[in-house]
Amino acid sequence: MRIVQLANAYNPTSGGLRTVVDELGRGYVAAGHERVLVIPGQRHSREDSESGLVVTLPSVPVSGGYRMIHRFSRVRDLLEELQPDSVEVSDKATLAAAGPWARQRGVGAVLISHERLDAVAAARFPHAWRAGGRALTPALNRRSRRLATRFDAVVVASAFAGTEFAGTGGLLWEIPLGVDLDTFRPSCPETVREPDVPRGTGEHPWKLVYSGRLSVEKNPIAAIAAVKALICDDLAVHLDVYGTGSQRQHLERIAADLPITFHGHLGDRVELAARIAEADVVIAPGPAETFGLTVLESLACGTPVVTADTGGAGELLAAGAGLAAASTGADMARAVAGILAWPEAERRAAARRRAEQFPWSATIASMLDVHASLAARERSLSRLKRRGLRRRKIS
Repeated sequence: MRIVQLANAYNPTSGGLRTVVDELGRGYVAAGHERVLVIPGQRHSREDSESGLVVTLPSVPVSGGYRMIHRFSRVRDLLEELQPDSVEVSDKATLAAAGPWARQRGVGAVLISHERLDAVAAARFPHAWRAGGRALTPALNRRSRRLATRFDAVVVASAFAGTEFAGTGGLLWEIPLGVDLDTFRPSCPETVREPDVPRGTGEHPWKLVYSGRLSVEKNPIAAIAAVKALICDDLAVHLDVYGTGSQRQHLERIAADLPITFHGHLGDRVELAARIAEADVVIAPGPAETFGLTVLESLACGTPVVTADTGGAGELLAAGAGLAAASTGADMARAVAGILAWPEAERRAAARRRAEQFPWSATIASMLDVHASLAARERSLSRLKRRGLRRRKIS
């Protein structure tokens, strides 16, 4: 099959979406399929890579440092040239027009839902949502239903993500994402720490990590508030923050007197994995995550996680591997303290065991099943149409 992946919000510092698109693309090529990736950039370019052809189309800057392909006409012309067997769209905005294009030409079209519109709106605009969310929810639900009808299949990564499309009547696949279990792995026991070093003291504080975009909907301020609450409870901690975003300067001002280090975006995933593996707890306070790739990567490193008790990230947790809590500093702090009271070897082993249930190979195989089933259906429909034409000509 020739699978064309279309993605907006794809750039060098984007996190989960880029990881998903790249991992799937590599998997498609490894399975013997042809993959083409179409992404936004400053100018038009084509580059052959080990994972297939990458086409960059001119785009406009949007918030958060991202870019968006705003003219579908350029995408349409490219699709007409490429003649794909299946189209995979990671965008609910301008690139969603690929669904109707594919349907008109007998090509399978899959939408991967990376975010839930109502949850993102509630997280990004909490005050406005509390005031008008009851009125906005039906409108967003109608938009999701219309979006689903433009595609042959919609793929979600969690039960939480799937509720956005409940009752749409479309073909909904729940396919959990995966994790690179070789890159994200526990540290060697001898490199973690000396067994006689006391923890939770000023000299040797507990190591906490936040890894993700520094934007309102990710709620990183809750991680900072959790540090403050833990210190007030006389628990010595240090938080390392990996990521960048629109809130960074604001968060740095708030955390100026706290034991928090902002490292910015760390592009070396091996190095990021090593630092997560050295941590005692990862804090993932985003209340609207449809999956939580950072959560899964942290578990793979043998590091338990505190997640928000809303969203889909909590679905990744298992007994002994972490806790879900309300996405406030005080509640996150209590959850962190609770995890630190567990035996270290047991909590690290439980985290790794849970992550091992989510290899990328399973995700890729399931996605290929989706593409293959849609391509087969379109071939069958095409044969039926041709037969119908013959009958009409004979009659």
